[in-house]
Amino acid sequence: MSDITKLTAAEALDGLKKKEFTSVELTEAYLHNMENGRKYNAYITECGEKALEQAREADKRYANGTARSLEGLPLGIKDLFCTKDIRTTAASHILDNFIPPYESTVTQHLLDDGAVFLGKLNLDEFAMGGSNETSYFGPVINPWSKDKDLVPGGSSGGSAAAVAAHLCAASTGTDTGGSIREPAAFCGVTGIKPTYGRCSRYGIVAFASSLDQAGPIAQDVRDCALLLNSMAGFDDKDSTSCNLPVPDYTSFLAEDIKGLVIGLPKEYRPEGLNAEVAAYWDKAAEMLKARGAIIKEISLPHTKYALATYYVLAPAEASSNLARYDGIRYGYRADAKGEHLDELYIRSRTEGFGKEVKRRIMIGTYVLSAGYYDAYYLKAQKMRRLIYNDFMEAFKQCDIILTPTSPITAFPIGDESMLQNPINMYLNDVFTVSINLAGLPAMSLPIGLAQNGLPLGMQLIGKPFDEGTIFNVAAKLEADAKFERK
Repeated sequence: MSDITKLTAAEALDGLKKKEFTSVELTEAYLHNMENGRKYNAYITECGEKALEQAREADKRYANGTARSLEGLPLGIKDLFCTKDIRTTAASHILDNFIPPYESTVTQHLLDDGAVFLGKLNLDEFAMGGSNETSYFGPVINPWSKDKDLVPGGSSGGSAAAVAAHLCAASTGTDTGGSIREPAAFCGVTGIKPTYGRCSRYGIVAFASSLDQAGPIAQDVRDCALLLNSMAGFDDKDSTSCNLPVPDYTSFLAEDIKGLVIGLPKEYRPEGLNAEVAAYWDKAAEMLKARGAIIKEISLPHTKYALATYYVLAPAEASSNLARYDGIRYGYRADAKGEHLDELYIRSRTEGFGKEVKRRIMIGTYVLSAGYYDAYYLKAQKMRRLIYNDFMEAFKQCDIILTPTSPITAFPIGDESMLQNPINMYLNDVFTVSINLAGLPAMSLPIGLAQNGLPLGMQLIGKPFDEGTIFNVAAKLEADAKFERK
């Protein structure tokens, strides 16, 4: 593996500015890694020729002094972001030949800042899954795998695995219930879900519109700050985008945390919590305390209802969003000559969608149906408000909240306990879904290795649009944890 691909994104950009290597050389090194790393199945579509064309343009800009903030940096893009003239599948058979005629706002921001796109990264189908096993293109393999192939987490499994395996300098992800943070934790990398509305959703294939949010996955905290600087911003094409200034997130990394109050929610320490996860949580709190932060127990009393609330609301929105894939307007159409229109719909959707997507569509359709709307969907919306209120009350007592990212480490692909009972898979989201329900920003960063040699992640949750404090605290935790990346 070429040494330059082991540089962080910030280090790579510094090397490009100092002309220690060219963007073409850097891009070729990543393309070499991609070729040798296809065993991870991280990419659905590779864009080598286009990437080298972008890299050559970047080198011209470095030569004439017009380089932009991410000039020549090779990135991987989750295959949920529409990319103009580049296949965008959402890892689904129903979209496996879809080539968008337009660019998503987030990826356009990255292109405008000079990024190079290496290709489109694998994910759970329509971002529905926690292990990257629901992809039509097969599961992604976690680079930390040893005796058995391990899941990378989901849904942004390809994004996290590609960063961990040095198949790109950094990547984009989306997070609906933990889909940036859990893969980051499982793969020993760093990822942040910004506040809902901080990054535009325009051009991102929708799963659950009131929960979806784009964010970066990278090797470290600084890299995430660099990418979020580019990805964030108001967009009048997204009605949920917030018109607020975007600070330079890298400016928060050197700030002091002395006097900051770190909240530890007692509800996140249920009976039976994995002892190693609990021990690392305590260790992280002690690290922050040693730097002058104040540790305080807080309460988020409606936490126990978060999973049930999420798994009513998210499928309901998915049921509505995925109704557009009917085999008529675009996407996969079944061979149904001579059949009635409704039969064409049924066959196209039956053949085009995978098992997990069908499961969530059926759940969502059920909770929205006559006679059940009030009992399930409306009740879940009310509970969502109570969960949000819990966080707002907690933030009157603390500046940031520290929790584990996941109750477990990466597990084997094809784990029977997960496949036979999908609820076991859903339970892995216990520490992440409430943050999406409340629309808050949260980051996962690696804190250490469990006894099985696999990474454990720690989660920092911030106030609305206060990603800066997350970056500040995360930088200190990262420095003290001294986690050794792959």
